[in-house]
Amino acid sequence: MSLPEPDPALCRALAADLDAAGYRTDALRDAWGDAADGALGRGHALPIRRRIAGDEGALAVVARLFGVGDTVPAEAASLAFPATGIAGLEALGLARMEDGMLRPTALVRPQAFIDEDAVGEWWIASDLDEAALGGPLPEDHVLGVGGASLTLAGLQLTAPVDRALDLGCGCGIQSLRARRAAASLVATDVSHRALRYTRLNALLNGVDAISTRAGDMFAPVAGERFERIVSNPPFVITPRATGVPAYEYRDGGRVGDALVAEFIAGVGAHLEPGGTAQLLGNWETRDGRAGLDRVRDWVDAAGLDAWVIERELLDPVAYAELWIRDAGTLPGTAEFDALLGAWLDDFAARGVSEVGFGYILLRRPAGWVRLARYERMPQPVPEHALGAHLGRSLAAHDRLLELDDEALAASLLIVAGDVTEARHHLPGAEAPSVIELRQGRGFGRVLEVDPALAALVGACDGDLAVGPLIAAIAQLLDVDAAALRAELLPRVRELVFCGLLAFA
Repeated sequence: MSLPEPDPALCRALAADLDAAGYRTDALRDAWGDAADGALGRGHALPIRRRIAGDEGALAVVARLFGVGDTVPAEAASLAFPATGIAGLEALGLARMEDGMLRPTALVRPQAFIDEDAVGEWWIASDLDEAALGGPLPEDHVLGVGGASLTLAGLQLTAPVDRALDLGCGCGIQSLRARRAAASLVATDVSHRALRYTRLNALLNGVDAISTRAGDMFAPVAGERFERIVSNPPFVITPRATGVPAYEYRDGGRVGDALVAEFIAGVGAHLEPGGTAQLLGNWETRDGRAGLDRVRDWVDAAGLDAWVIERELLDPVAYAELWIRDAGTLPGTAEFDALLGAWLDDFAARGVSEVGFGYILLRRPAGWVRLARYERMPQPVPEHALGAHLGRSLAAHDRLLELDDEALAASLLIVAGDVTEARHHLPGAEAPSVIELRQGRGFGRVLEVDPALAALVGACDGDLAVGPLIAAIAQLLDVDAAALRAELLPRVRELVFCGLLAFA
């Protein structure tokens, strides 16, 4: 079903109805429970249907229609949407009447977000998912808020900027997030349907200064620059083979990981000096060359600062199975086996042994390229305020560049409030065999340290500078102070960048 241009007055009416019904994430979890809520996130709506069966209250009616994707009686819908009305829902392209029942043609779900200094919630409209459709998705499907969407939204830098770009906006979740820090935003996508959802969601949530443009990659913004670019691009590696669906929301039409390489090659021309770009991506390990090393090659050729974090590695079979199931094709069917074979043939043609997934943060340097970090982080990562943490790490990096060892030794540092220490002893041993510093926020790093560094971190309370502290520790341990200082200062730099230590 085509999606009409959203009417601002009807969007305001729908927002009023959703608000009056109490259609919020907390209220829904209270109504159907955490277990059912988790099942819906995995594409199973039956537990929710059972929990709210027979409930004719406005919240339950709205949840059945737009949360689960079930039909509801017209009379109940009229009571639940008094401001919008059934005619208004049809005019927005969100539902249609059939034999006295209102059938949803889209989902509209609440989505909470957390900034470091605020908690809020949006309503996000998107196409019906596989649970509501009961089968595979159409190729022009506009995805709602999934795990990758939430990841990138949480990673977005939070410092204010004047102008931002959301490349490949989909339903608009990244645009809404980026607009919180940007005075204005341009959202682009190859899908006109996605652009209409972005406009609808902006109106539904009362967010202005978002303009939309159609086109592939950077073509819609040729010649323009931005202070911040965010992108959850269609990076999924998809065989260019007959019979393999090309889903607009995840398939950028390139071979292998070429879309991520193309983004990195082109983004610098659209960044202001000091401007940043953040995206999610996949990269292939080919013929024994690690994917992270290939990403480094792309970044070096583009002349950008980079902080790249690889979160996951999958073998070709696991990767193919993940994305075949994602579109609603079930294992054990002939269609699934045919798609799996096409994926494996595609990977074999390029000598792919692994596929990495992760986060890419790029910056157009105002001077020399100086940030080049490529890390693997398979550990669970706290989800709270990662964008603010990234911003602090970039600021720390830039400040550290200005400090030689003498200046760093003269600096006052403090331990971050989320850092704890764990000491592990062998049975009967007085001295610990392992000392760990654990980060409660940020990327949840666990760093093994020696007694000297542990003592230094423990003493960083903003009273004494780093140099005198190291000298005192050297005397306590009966080691050479100059040698200890040469050993510890580079490690102090790393702890400051990672956020375990901060300038007082």
